[in-house]
Amino acid sequence: MPLDSDTPLNSLGFAKPPSQTRVVVAMSGGVDSSVVAAELAREGYDVVGVTLQLYDHGAALAKKGACCAGIDIHDARRVAEDMGFPHYVLDYENIFRDAVIDEFADSYLAGATPVPCIRCNERVKFKDLLQTARDLDADCMATGHYIQRKIGDNGPELHMAGDPRRDQSYFLFSTTPEQLAFLRFPLGHLTSKAETRALAAKHGLPVADKPDSQDICFVPDGNYASVIEKLRPGAGEPGEIVDIEGRVLGQHEGVIHYTIGQRRGLGIGGLADPLYVVKLDPDARQVIVGPKSELSTRIVPVREINWLGDEPMDSRAEWPLSVKVRSTRPPREAILRPTGLDTAEVELLTPEEGVSPGQACVFYETEGTRIFGGGWIWRG
Repeated sequence: MPLDSDTPLNSLGFAKPPSQTRVVVAMSGGVDSSVVAAELAREGYDVVGVTLQLYDHGAALAKKGACCAGIDIHDARRVAEDMGFPHYVLDYENIFRDAVIDEFADSYLAGATPVPCIRCNERVKFKDLLQTARDLDADCMATGHYIQRKIGDNGPELHMAGDPRRDQSYFLFSTTPEQLAFLRFPLGHLTSKAETRALAAKHGLPVADKPDSQDICFVPDGNYASVIEKLRPGAGEPGEIVDIEGRVLGQHEGVIHYTIGQRRGLGIGGLADPLYVVKLDPDARQVIVGPKSELSTRIVPVREINWLGDEPMDSRAEWPLSVKVRSTRPPREAILRPTGLDTAEVELLTPEEGVSPGQACVFYETEGTRIFGGGWIWRG
């Protein structure tokens, strides 16, 4: 609707009262999204809670520390009942398997280290669920992610969270400008998780003290290999552990049990210097190991780039910025050189160790908080 200069914007950015503003809240059953829903309901918004049932892996149903199954659906429903807004559970198991789990398994089998949480946001939550929110005539969709949406000269921008320890920008780099226009992140400005829990306690939410989710939701015990073997029988075929010269040092029980940068659990002790996994060759069923120096990477090829800059990415030959090549590492200065419409070469000014195909490379403003998108690391 056109903005009326005499009507102040509400807290979600609309020129109308909260009671006339419908917001779908994506509720995982955790404390973050529950607080978002409760706060918006308290402010008088027309809140509709939606929880996605994404998987049903037996023991995961009662597992604390995951999301989007069993106990979490129950917790989301309780919050909605207590706060007095409608709540719906949507069965997205088939969509989730096709869009996220299958690629996760295939990427692991190809020797990559995938990040399924990014694909879930990109292909499920911010695609199908967002469309569902539109179908429900919502004005916007809100989530409990720790990231900020700010309005710049050219429209909505993505910025890092107020709490660097909670910032989830690495997992949300693929959010498109169109999606960003519809999304809201009410917790992004908070400076600590303690503030979120205090809000939960203020509303008397039953999830106020619920632990944060830690694992990939469909791998609740952290054992990736067992999940892959279940999805792709025969994936754990044994093979050789070799050094960078090709000399056989030992045997392994399946490439899927190893990741780039791994040192422990190789079963090839007794050597003078420690060895690390530097490469995985699933076709040859080989795990290649070498000294730590072999993990150092300066040039990173990136594809499937989602660019969030004000100018087209290919409008410049070089972009000085900072990048994250793993979610747990701080942004480091780099130079982005476009090689196509959605491909680029990233030169790290300080080499990084353990850069792995399948991980994301996320672009940041060097002197600021803005996120310029990102892409997927591949072998080139």
